[in-house]
Amino acid sequence: MDKVRLSKLMSQRGMCSRREADEWIQQRLVRVNGDIVSTLGTRVDPNSSVKIENEARQQQQNFITVLLNKPIGFVSGQPEDGYPVASSLIVKSNHFQHDKIPYRRSAKNRSLAPAGRLDIDSRGLLVLTQDGRIAKRLIGPDSRIEKEYLVRVAGKIDADRLRCLRHGLELDNRALKPALVHEIEPCLLRVILMEGRKRQIRRMCELVELRVTGLKRVRIGQVRLAGLPKGQWRYLAKGETF
Repeated sequence: MDKVRLSKLMSQRGMCSRREADEWIQQRLVRVNGDIVSTLGTRVDPNSSVKIENEARQQQQNFITVLLNKPIGFVSGQPEDGYPVASSLIVKSNHFQHDKIPYRRSAKNRSLAPAGRLDIDSRGLLVLTQDGRIAKRLIGPDSRIEKEYLVRVAGKIDADRLRCLRHGLELDNRALKPALVHEIEPCLLRVILMEGRKRQIRRMCELVELRVTGLKRVRIGQVRLAGLPKGQWRYLAKGETF
């Protein structure tokens, strides 16, 4: 059986992200079949026993994941054209006052990365995390996590357009996965996806001659935006899963 990179194997097993695996390997915190591995790029048998040291487990326990109600005008990841990044909102003054978890200054100790983006003109639930396991679960190629949106559109909604939105469209020469799409009131769609192509919903609507005038993500998996005010954030609670 062909050997695989240790970091890739750890990621595939859901132990961490590849980046985290490489950091732990350099820190001598990974054992393969009982032996410490400290060389980046090491290839191992895919059936190997892989364990991490207690220090790595402690690092994982200290990772932070936050839920933000992103406003329009903020970009999810890297700054664009002078627009602020969503992570700049993760400060004490924007911490949801009814969060059951107290504010921890350690939120700024390590960068929070978006696990699934919202474009600058969209708003709603955005997950920012330090934990590669959560990022992989939400946006990895094998993710089956639903993302639910409320989408306001201009144009005529009819049975043919709804059928096309649900299944049969292509973006970038690749077929889209089936989606759940329903008109819940005039010109307002509920859209549930299990993938996240760039500006996917807007482009889907363009293909059926509908123009998106408002887009809000309200749920990711089992986690809902609920009563989180615009521009505020809270911690993902212990036991709360996507």
